[in-house]
Amino acid sequence: MSVASVHVHYVAKAERKGRTRAEVDQVIRWLTGYSQDQLEALLAAKTDFETFFAEAPAMNPDRFLITGMICGHRVEQIEDPFMREIRHLDKLVDEVGKGKAMEKILRQP
Repeated sequence: MSVASVHVHYVAKAERKGRTRAEVDQVIRWLTGYSQDQLEALLAAKTDFETFFAEAPAMNPDRFLITGMICGHRVEQIEDPFMREIRHLDKLVDEVGKGKAMEKILRQP
């Protein structure tokens, strides 16, 4: 599955709640270390999630501060590293959609 095919749904979810694509992209960049230009290129190339995460320039070490429930599972208890990265992203986008302040979404120790 390509990141682009899901990105449109992330953006739609955020916009329904009065948030923006820029905010969705900001949390993606925070999580992965991609620049906006790199992100745009990956979306245009329809890069799959596995490649997207495997080639991320700098996965944020603070991503492990992301906790809570997403899709019926506690993020911090997901054992498969790939699935945990997907759920980290899902949780961040969910928080954008819920109107949480960006300062809290972009966790810092």
